[in-house]
Amino acid sequence: MPFTWSTPLSLYSIPAVWLTSFVPMNLKFSLIARTIGYNNVQPRANTGRMVNNRAVPKDVAAQAERMEGAHLNGNEMLPIWIAAVLAGNQAGVAQETLNSVSVAFIVTRILYNYVYITHTTQLASTLRTGLWSISLSLPMYLIVKAGNILRTRGSL
Repeated sequence: MPFTWSTPLSLYSIPAVWLTSFVPMNLKFSLIARTIGYNNVQPRANTGRMVNNRAVPKDVAAQAERMEGAHLNGNEMLPIWIAAVLAGNQAGVAQETLNSVSVAFIVTRILYNYVYITHTTQLASTLRTGLWSISLSLPMYLIVKAGNILRTRGSL
């Protein structure tokens, strides 16, 4: 079966989105390992150790904090994305819609991570917030679309 916009592919977006949330964590792990050494006994304390280490330049420590923030935000966004994809598929939202919104969501999350990790100005943080808003609107769109289909159908 060739891949087209009408091929049911949206469920594959779930592991792809999961990966977008773990890339920043892996980048942070690598940064910490290169600078102060990664402590796997207390892994959640590593960012704090880096920030409090006077030998680490402040901009490097700040980037590690932003990597952690991007990772946590991805984890926070994942459940609503899973719900949206499952609701859309269950309700019978058009595959073209599910696929195009899935691609848009993945691209937006990748851009969000890039801007979050690399930004150092208020202007760039505004762009990050805009990307977050766009990414949140996409699963909401699918949930509302699924809800409207089910409401007009009258049942699940």
